[in-house]
Amino acid sequence: MNLSQQTLIEVGQKFPLTIKRLGINGEGIGYFKRNVVFVKGALPGEEVTAQVELVKPTFAEAKILKIRKSSPHRQQAPCPIYEACGGCQLQHMTYAQQLVEKRDMVVQSLERYVRDLAPNIEVRETIGMDNPWQYRNKSQFQVRKDGNKVHAGLFSEGTHELLNIDECIVQHPDTTRITNEVKRILEMLQIPIYDGKTPNGLVRTIVVRTGIRTGEIQLVLVTTRAEMPKRQLIIDKLAEIDPAIVSIVQNVNPKQTSLIFGDRTIVLHGKKTLHEKLGELSFDLSARAFFQLNPSQTVRLYNEIKSAAALTGNETVVDAYCGVGTIGLWLADQAKEVRGMDVIGDSIYDAKKNAEKHGFTHATYETGTAEEWLAKWSTEGFVPDVLTVDPPRTGLADSLLQMIINVRPKRFVYTSCNPSTLAKDLSQLRKVYDIEYIQPVDMFPQTAQIESVTLLVRK
Repeated sequence: MNLSQQTLIEVGQKFPLTIKRLGINGEGIGYFKRNVVFVKGALPGEEVTAQVELVKPTFAEAKILKIRKSSPHRQQAPCPIYEACGGCQLQHMTYAQQLVEKRDMVVQSLERYVRDLAPNIEVRETIGMDNPWQYRNKSQFQVRKDGNKVHAGLFSEGTHELLNIDECIVQHPDTTRITNEVKRILEMLQIPIYDGKTPNGLVRTIVVRTGIRTGEIQLVLVTTRAEMPKRQLIIDKLAEIDPAIVSIVQNVNPKQTSLIFGDRTIVLHGKKTLHEKLGELSFDLSARAFFQLNPSQTVRLYNEIKSAAALTGNETVVDAYCGVGTIGLWLADQAKEVRGMDVIGDSIYDAKKNAEKHGFTHATYETGTAEEWLAKWSTEGFVPDVLTVDPPRTGLADSLLQMIINVRPKRFVYTSCNPSTLAKDLSQLRKVYDIEYIQPVDMFPQTAQIESVTLLVRK
């Protein structure tokens, strides 16, 4: 659209707006005199009176002043701190409609980045959950002090104000229960708490991961330094919380950063790892190792990956961004050979142990980037029949995209947690691949996030 054709709108301006679609962050999207307007909390089909809060060259943001026509899919959010928290974005929409809108998010991204192909790409119905609550197996709650009270939770949306969370209805109950006990112990023992500004405090984050299938619990204290006052007393008190806690770990992160974990990890009590099962496989997870946050839905996701890979027992597979090896090992029983790589050394250590434990002698894992290892293996004459990737929200690095286009595995299974970066990457991959289909999978009910499995076949 030519910007000169737009009617300028201003902060504070009020106008009626019809919401057409849901944006990638869960906000409603409407159009006022050729201007794209994002409205938090508005649902497709609703007619609202909106007030502009922010104006940018290509869009505006507005708030709802009044809902003039409500969506039949609107509901009362069951969480009492839903609007203040911002961790979930769609609790005010019925779950059945969330699945419809999440598929549409994928379609919107295709229309933006591969417009000519979009009508011909099969985007399947979203695979949802039977119970879309209490599914998250891991919590990472920031810690701050308010007077003498120790609080742990998430920062209120768009602020640096910590919202204390005693109960979260998308978290597995064990994670918030253990976190609450840790808060009480830190408060009782008067342990210094990080203030977010200076290095003087000690405890900055409480991380709890629970094994949904095994019942084991891992507790991690992220601290600004290794030295800890009342060290043994802290360990003893934490270990008494619940006999299911099999691993208590300290991670040291001295940097002023939004990243949760630092590079140094110290086992305080019990094992280094948490044991968890997925389907017929079991995995040992160290504190920093990536593992899907919704294990029950992960089985469905991985079965979609396996279906797309279409293995017969004769194929070689490369699992890029492999983490602790979950996807590659899920495919290993039907593959001739599996190779994986990840930049986190702890994850590769776990991946090797997991492969060894299951007797998969044809699975090997290396530390490093996917592009480095694909290039090395290619010069040695090894090109995988199937490449599977599950990258972070930023999508594939340009260097890896180019490497894939050069190496050209026959089948490429792209698992994505961000429709925008997926579609952007597909605009490059289409040069050498046909896009067979996209299967959305809802890994994070009540949020605007949507995972998907895309099958690409070499032209």
